[in-house]
Amino acid sequence: MSLLTILIVILVAGVILWLVNTYIPMQRTIKGILNAVVIIILVIWLLKEFGVLDSLQNVRI
Repeated sequence: MSLLTILIVILVAGVILWLVNTYIPMQRTIKGILNAVVIIILVIWLLKEFGVLDSLQNVRI
C-alpha cells in the first residue's frame, strides 16, 4: 500500500471522527471510548501495514 493511501485513510478517519464528535450528541464518556477505539484500530492497522506485527509473530517466548 502506498504512503499516499495510508495518509488518505488517516485523514478520512480523522474527519469522520471529528464529524461524529461535533455533530452527534452523546455523553462525554462515550465519545472518549469511541475516540480510543478508533485510534487503537488505526494504530493496529498501521502496524500491520508497515509489517511490525508480522515480525512479532516470529518471536518465541
